[in-house]
Amino acid sequence: MKQNVKRFIEVLIFAIFFWSFVFCLFIIIRYTSIGEEQGIVLPSNFEVSILQWLDFGLILGTIVGVFYAIIEWLFEKYAAKKLYLGLSVLIKTILYISLLILSLSFIMHLAEYRMDLNLPNQRGWWKNNELFWITVGYFLVWSLVFSFIKIATESFGKSVFFNMMIGKYRKPTEERRIFMFLDLKSSTTIAENLGHFRYSQLIQDCFIDLNQTLIPYDAEVYQYVGDEAVLSWDYKKGLRRNNCINLFFAFQQRLEKRANYYQKKYNLLPEFKAGLHGGKLIVVEVGSIKKELAYHGDVINTTSRIQEQCNTYKEKFLISKQLLQQLRLNSQFDALELGNLTLKGKQKKFSIFALKKV
Repeated sequence: MKQNVKRFIEVLIFAIFFWSFVFCLFIIIRYTSIGEEQGIVLPSNFEVSILQWLDFGLILGTIVGVFYAIIEWLFEKYAAKKLYLGLSVLIKTILYISLLILSLSFIMHLAEYRMDLNLPNQRGWWKNNELFWITVGYFLVWSLVFSFIKIATESFGKSVFFNMMIGKYRKPTEERRIFMFLDLKSSTTIAENLGHFRYSQLIQDCFIDLNQTLIPYDAEVYQYVGDEAVLSWDYKKGLRRNNCINLFFAFQQRLEKRANYYQKKYNLLPEFKAGLHGGKLIVVEVGSIKKELAYHGDVINTTSRIQEQCNTYKEKFLISKQLLQQLRLNSQFDALELGNLTLKGKQKKFSIFALKKV
């Protein structure tokens, strides 16, 4: 619940700032044309500074931002899986135009009151009003921009998206990152029992729960591969408050809280196993048709090999000694050394630990 509230507040704040900027920009653009193109008759001695007009932009941006965030949040949380994309876009467009009619009507009344003007705000005023339809077009264009930013940040993560925008990864760049390979236990058996369709639904539900868990722990999704998710952290963010290990146990706890749902729908409670490791590697943009970030280096391969050892030692969560030594574990955690192992494809011995929450 706290995570949902925090997520909504983040979306709300961004939406208010975004739409306040958009409508203030609109006012600046249209400022010199008021009274000339929209049929608004102003007194000859009427003088209002642009700062006074910008007040209306801030008010309109706040109103639209609040309701825009609420609509987007409700659709994302309750309607995304139930409505087709086309129907969802149509319904939201109708809601947004209705929101604009109400918001602009309020602004017209407010401007009349503050500036002693006669502005169009009678019932149905918007149907043949040129300014209204210009505003609608302007709003729809910026809605596409808003959606693009939202999709891009969800796909890459906020920091990664910003770095891609400024071209940081156009050339290979060395970074320190932490990776987690997260895999469904007994996936082959589960797939055989459920069949491909219901098994795909199970994976979809699990990853939705995983996505709901990521934000408080500053984790980013690198990629999904079948029933496996590869998560990533900036090194410092992953170590901070033990984010990189707390996420696994938080995800596990979320699945347990939804045990009734999984038992009723799939007759099982999904369990995941994970491998965790970190270090230096290369980050670079690859592709031109389907551009994405690629991570190259030993860290990726080693993390994958660590995760594979979960079956061998019948453990859910394994971590490299190198990374474990940099974390500040408290009495809640119990770390058991499994010894020096030779991981598949590696020549050097590698020490790993099984990590449990007590």
